[in-house]
Amino acid sequence: MTPQAATPAYRRLSVEERRNQLLDAALALFAHRAPEEVTLDDVAEQAGVSRPLVYRYFPGGKQQLYEAALRSAADELRLCFDEPREGPLLTRLSRALDRYLAFVDGHDTGFSALLRGGSVAATSRTTAIVDGVRRAAAEHIMRHLDVADPGPRLRMTVRMWITAVEAASLIWLDEGKQPPVDELRDWLVEQFLAVLSVTARRDPQTAALAGTLAADA
Repeated sequence: MTPQAATPAYRRLSVEERRNQLLDAALALFAHRAPEEVTLDDVAEQAGVSRPLVYRYFPGGKQQLYEAALRSAADELRLCFDEPREGPLLTRLSRALDRYLAFVDGHDTGFSALLRGGSVAATSRTTAIVDGVRRAAAEHIMRHLDVADPGPRLRMTVRMWITAVEAASLIWLDEGKQPPVDELRDWLVEQFLAVLSVTARRDPQTAALAGTLAADA
């Protein structure tokens, strides 16, 4: 007789593993549906667990789960701009935008609901989480610019550009992800150079950076 294959042993998940499983399930749902349309039953079904188990890990209900999932997504977004400081800056910026736009593409509905702030799940805490991503992105870009003490005009310019990237991403989703993502990325890099050049007319610090970057373009 042919011996039967051994049945895989059941392994109980640790607290951290189970929590991550539930967060992954929630993120998968929030990626394609607005938060107010997702129920705890949906999350339980997605994770293959019971509703009481979801409550055990998130006793605050869907709001607590949503905020935890949002923090997880924010951590991933922060990593998009964590690019090694090697090679021309515009090339680094292009790679960071590739990762950012890939995230937008994969989490389209959830990303839109998050940044538009139209979700009923939005609170001051969720707003702070999203703003933290923007600040982290600005800090990464400043480090790549190699500016130890950026002036107010340069800081404002970088943060304005990050806001423009967010707006362009939302419009891109509304337009059926057109133009093609590579074209959108290149356009956003060109806009970064353009806004720096405008600020450079009023700020010597930005003027020096704009000249360096133009040479790399």
